[in-house]
Amino acid sequence: MITVNNILEFLSQEYPLDTACGFDNVGLLVGDGEFQVSKAVVCLDCDINSVNYAKEIGANLIVTHHPVIFNGLKCVTKGTVVYELVKSDISVISMHTNLDIAVGGVTERLCEAIGLDNVKPYVAHDGFLIREAECHIPDADALACHIKSSLGGAVKYADSGRPIHRVLVCSGSGGEFLTDVIDGGFDALISADIKHNVFIDAINQGVTVFDAGHYHSENVIVKPLCRELLDAFSDIEFSVFNNEKIKSI
Repeated sequence: MITVNNILEFLSQEYPLDTACGFDNVGLLVGDGEFQVSKAVVCLDCDINSVNYAKEIGANLIVTHHPVIFNGLKCVTKGTVVYELVKSDISVISMHTNLDIAVGGVTERLCEAIGLDNVKPYVAHDGFLIREAECHIPDADALACHIKSSLGGAVKYADSGRPIHRVLVCSGSGGEFLTDVIDGGFDALISADIKHNVFIDAINQGVTVFDAGHYHSENVIVKPLCRELLDAFSDIEFSVFNNEKIKSI
């Protein structure tokens, strides 16, 4: 019998909870650790669509990257995600910044998806662990097209006009690491949620910045995490759910 706690223990060994940022909320966030798990869903976000999907297939566990509870809850009423989870006896384990920084974690999977070389850990100015890598596509226009075809979605970028060889990479929101790109002598930053002023600062400083989209820069972890769980718990049926609902044209 495999319980929620068994799966939490496995994930915690691979991606220690105490390596998450202080502001984060990770681990078992909804449910009962002693529940027996028969089927589970792996997805980026626990929204109402993933909850409904779990209900449809009879899953009683959802494993997510983004925490299902992050900020303080004002209420838990019928129709809300947490209410529906509790009502349906569905537990949620969330692995967030501890999964971002880990070996084989989100940022490394992003580098892998793009096809970057010589990927290494890089300690940013704030102590967060991102990745440095080498890029074999030196042209910004060509690299933007490659990122788009590799990840899907849309790519925004500011082209410095300089060849791109050494890059810093951070899945999700990483505009703050432009400072590290400049100070470390890198040619480009690949991340997401880049603010307009960061693009302008990058142009002024002569570096290139790519915004691959928050969802697409992080959803790269879902299939590998699902495979990892399948390998560890062969008696449980793990399913991937891609719950992208924010679209662009």
